[in-house]
Parts: sequence; C-alpha cells; structure tokens
Amino acid sequence: MTSSGSSLLAGIYSGLTSTYSYLSSLNPDGVTVDGINKARTDSATSSTINQSFAAYLQTNFASIDKDNDGVISSAEMTNMTNLMTTQGLTKNELTQLYASGSSGLSAETMENILNHFDEMDTNHDGRITSEEIAAFNVNSSKQKAVDEYNNRRATDMSVFYGDDNSSSSSDSYSILSWKYGSSNNS
Repeated sequence: MTSSGSSLLAGIYSGLTSTYSYLSSLNPDGVTVDGINKARTDSATSSTINQSFAAYLQTNFASIDKDNDGVISSAEMTNMTNLMTTQGLTKNELTQLYASGSSGLSAETMENILNHFDEMDTNHDGRITSEEIAAFNVNSSKQKAVDEYNNRRATDMSVFYGDDNSSSSSDSYSILSWKYGSSNNS
C-alpha cells in the first residue's frame, strides 16, 4: 500500500456521503430503505448510483437510522461518517464495502488491509483508523528496507572472503582472515 491511511479511508467516507446525497436528491421526503432499493433497481438510476455504497446503506439502514423513523436524515448520515472517521471501520464494514465491488480502493489494497487487519488494529478495538493504516504502512516500509539491507549483507560474499578491491589489508577484513590468521593475529 503506497497511499496514506487518510487517503485510503477518505475515499470510502466520500463515496458513502456522495451516494447519500444522490439518494437525497431522488427522495425529497428522505432516504428510506424503499428509496434506496428503487434507486438501485430502477433502470434510469441504477447505472448512475454507486451500487457498492448504496448496498452498504441499505444493509446497514437500521443501525444508521438511530431514531428509528424509517428515514436516514442528513444528521444521522453525518454522525455515521464522523464516527467512522474518528473510530475507524470494522473488518466486517470493510468486507461489506469490498465484497460489493467498488469501495473506492483497489482490490490489491483492500485485500492487503483485510489480510493485515489485526496487525493494523494496534489498540485492538476491532476497528482500524486512518492513523493505524498509515502507521502500518510506515512500519512495513521500514521493515522492508531492513529486510532488504539484511538480505544484501547476507548474500555479500565480501564479508566472508574479504573485499578484493580494497587498497590495504586492513580494509579487507573478512571472516576467513580472522579465522585463519591475518596480519592482526600474528
């Protein structure tokens, strides 16, 4: 993953908000389960609406509609995205968004997040935040650099045999020169 955690989840929040706004424009009396379903199946709107985010809103309607009035208000939508922004997303939420197709993230990125979810969730609250994703990316990049350096050192035969290009014997230290006697061991 090369993107920061902030930009990764911002696409999800933006997609959910945009989809809600579109649904609101179609349903002046409020966004209902029936309104979402109609927008998803009506040939005039089904190709325009982001099916992934609409499916998420439809599936999670009851938990978003906090006052149980059968309508997702703009305040309820804002509360949901603010909560997601501050507390992060659960693995189930990410899986729902990924399984339905266009979460705004590449398949490779989403699979990487899902595969490393528990490692990213450093506070073990069952949610990952943008900050946790960014920290994981930094730590992964750092570990990759350390591993590459260690691999180069492990395969660098000059450590074992000495460096033929050095100008003096003191620059050409090797494991063999120490073991079998160099000018320092005489």
